[in-house]
Amino acid sequence: MNALRNKVQLIGNLGNAPEVRNTDSGKKLVKFSVATNETYNNAKGEKVKETQWHNLVAWGKIAEIAEKYLQKGSEVAIEGKLITRNYSDKEGNKKYITEILVNDLLMFGGKEKE
Repeated sequence: MNALRNKVQLIGNLGNAPEVRNTDSGKKLVKFSVATNETYNNAKGEKVKETQWHNLVAWGKIAEIAEKYLQKGSEVAIEGKLITRNYSDKEGNKKYITEILVNDLLMFGGKEKE
């Protein structure tokens, strides 16, 4: 059961093109957001579509693949784990960010960027 303690699996669409960064040590980092949609009927019987946005981070080979093949609207399946980091804003208030660190990426019908 230890493998299930911090595991996330999502299928969704990219909300923007991946944001690529290279660290001083030469590692590649890619950040992007994925939207997942859920449809259900509310108490009045009306169909409701709910969208959740997820912030993702990928390193190394997965980052290279994301940079080369993913674009806004691409449908992907990801597996990863939740990570939380914090920082202080300009006013000194502590802010927290939760992201998904991508361990595996599956693309559905994407094309290579030109």
